[in-house]
Amino acid sequence: MRLLVLSASAVRSVLGYPECATAMRTALIARARGEVFQPLRTVLRPPAAVGFMGLMPAYQQDQEAGYGLKAICVTPGNPAIGLDTHQGVVMLSSSATGEPLAVLNASAVTEIRTAAVSAVATSVLANDDADVLAIIGTGVQAIAHLHAIGSTRSLAEIRVAGSTPEKAAKFAAEMAASVAEGTRLVAAASVREAVEGAGIVVTATNAVEPVIRREWLTPGVHINAVGACLPHQRELDTATVADAALFCDSRESVLAEAGDYVLAAAEGAIGPGHIQAEVGDLLAAGQPGRTGERELTVFESLGLAVEDLAAAGVAYRTAAERGAGTWVDFD
Repeated sequence: MRLLVLSASAVRSVLGYPECATAMRTALIARARGEVFQPLRTVLRPPAAVGFMGLMPAYQQDQEAGYGLKAICVTPGNPAIGLDTHQGVVMLSSSATGEPLAVLNASAVTEIRTAAVSAVATSVLANDDADVLAIIGTGVQAIAHLHAIGSTRSLAEIRVAGSTPEKAAKFAAEMAASVAEGTRLVAAASVREAVEGAGIVVTATNAVEPVIRREWLTPGVHINAVGACLPHQRELDTATVADAALFCDSRESVLAEAGDYVLAAAEGAIGPGHIQAEVGDLLAAGQPGRTGERELTVFESLGLAVEDLAAAGVAYRTAAERGAGTWVDFD
């Protein structure tokens, strides 16, 4: 038996954002149709640990690499030492025999598939003419969302806001060559300046308290809320969540884990019925998400194991075809 090992650079070399977005769309539809078995992730939070570990298994029928397991540690302090907050591996196994097929760097898989899912959600929830993107955050996911949404949608302007104006300016300078021709990349002095007038917003922060206020938002804006993945964290204030048509990748995950929802619900502003639909259900039914041009829509992104499975599967097949990665004898 031979095992394919894909480093972070190898994953990035074989997993493009448009291709990953296509795979995410297919995976979300398969889940909506009941073709995926996926329990809620298991989270290990030792009291003395500086982070936590998540275990995310999934199985999708009719796939060579039908089994997937992501084991990932999330350490919020990592960016201060130059590391991604997400560290771990994704393992693929044969659906026929259970034999391990590949081990992939989970940081790279998570980085690309998270932004690709946001690009898919944006395609069904944002107004068709929305061409100004505001990215709140300057880390790995900010970069990934610039690439993912920028490569799947025509944009006139991308604005970025960081925890300081200096971080935003540094991000804009470093990413200037990465935007499509004709797209302006602007460093905003504040979050408010970035989101006012924007038709699409991405929040990709480590914030515990809201970074978005309802009064800053333009009618018809779509928000991809990516950063707050624990019940005590939030990026959106209660008024934003309460006023929005709320969509998600998984209802179960939102009710259990999304601080934007959990904290607004604890204040009595919303309840479970506030969640309009899972994006996979919209895709499977061919239905639009928004009901009007001035509607505020929010996509709560928690991340699904089937997304890791699908993204890793594309990377595995492409790498095998191109001779990328390292093969290891595993008998």
